[in-house]
Amino acid sequence: MELAYYSDYAVRLVNTEEPARNKDSLTSVEAVRELFGASSQAARRANDSDVTRFRSVRGRLRAVFAAADAGEETQAVDLLNSLLLEFPVSPQISGHDHRDEDGRPKWHMHLADHPSNATAGYAAIAAMGLAFHLTEYGVDRLGLCQAAPCRNAYLDTSTNRSRRYCSDRCATRANVAAYRARKRLESERSGPTGRTAETSQETTPVTDR
Repeated sequence: MELAYYSDYAVRLVNTEEPARNKDSLTSVEAVRELFGASSQAARRANDSDVTRFRSVRGRLRAVFAAADAGEETQAVDLLNSLLLEFPVSPQISGHDHRDEDGRPKWHMHLADHPSNATAGYAAIAAMGLAFHLTEYGVDRLGLCQAAPCRNAYLDTSTNRSRRYCSDRCATRANVAAYRARKRLESERSGPTGRTAETSQETTPVTDR
């Protein structure tokens, strides 16, 4: 569905903060405008007060991902519904001047910019996009990266619902950490002789009882 595209708005906003690393890139009007994209009219309406409002919405969206990641399906839906009620969308049919092979407009559903303020517009789009993704693919397709300390949000679009990390970089880092942990465990089990317990048993002579 076309509107599922807007779910990326939620991911982009949530990932402006990395709580475990005490990092926050949402500190200025310019950062708010970058979330929309340079061509958005709503971005041009952003002002200093939107920074605080965006952070509030960000916390609520992260709570949706956290609930989904923890398997709290009903809680995730309830949190998302509260955002949808507070920030209603204004859908409209749009062609954006795109044409098919016959020269006819490629009509699709589009979420119009909210007229009141930049935060309301972004929150409405992010919440609706996330709602479409959730209902189309399932709550378990919303997650938080398992590569500690990263807890970035992601949308799982894999065919076998296997995604656990926000990026290839985090997946590689987690795999390397797991490999090193296994090697340390093997080393600890081998003891001072440098041999594993299994090897020791194989080399110990068997005596008759």
